[in-house]
Amino acid sequence: MSSSSFQLVFIFCFSILLLLMSTSTQTVSAATTNKACLKTYKKFIKSACNSTTYPKVCYKALSPSASAIKTDTNKLCSIALSFTLNATYNASSSIDSLSKMKGLSPSEKQIINDCAETTGEAIYELENSLKALANLQGSDHKADEMSDLKTWVSAALTDEYTCTDEFDGQKVSKAVKNTIKKKVLNLAKLTSNCLALFNLLDY
Repeated sequence: MSSSSFQLVFIFCFSILLLLMSTSTQTVSAATTNKACLKTYKKFIKSACNSTTYPKVCYKALSPSASAIKTDTNKLCSIALSFTLNATYNASSSIDSLSKMKGLSPSEKQIINDCAETTGEAIYELENSLKALANLQGSDHKADEMSDLKTWVSAALTDEYTCTDEFDGQKVSKAVKNTIKKKVLNLAKLTSNCLALFNLLDY
């Protein structure tokens, strides 16, 4: 191979090396930037959650969606509501499963039926609250939409507490009591947090 050929091969290989080094640097830089942004987003969520009654519950629910929320308060509230609605679906499913248990006492059947009804109402109310939140943007009646939003979520919270109040003075098995109370009380915390987060909306 001639010296000129060697030079061409050397130049080619050196160019490839520079390109790889540049790509590697850009990748590291992008990863560093993304990490810094994610840290900022989580800090935003933590600050917002600190305004709620149950900040740890709030942060645990929302921090996995930090990349979607970024520092957008509307997105924060929307995802918080969607998360709460999904939790309500799960609670409703668990309560429905309990109703199929054998050996339930009449009082247990009544409590389960009542909780199934109130949880169903909470689902309806939270679904409507999501619509109200979506209507806030671009609305000429923001005060009315905000009022509707808070009314729907407050109604859902009332229904959730109505379910847990059913246990007062009743003899209920641990399986029924623990399953319903655990699900519904967590649901009530999420719903309460949503109401607090709405105060951060700039409307």
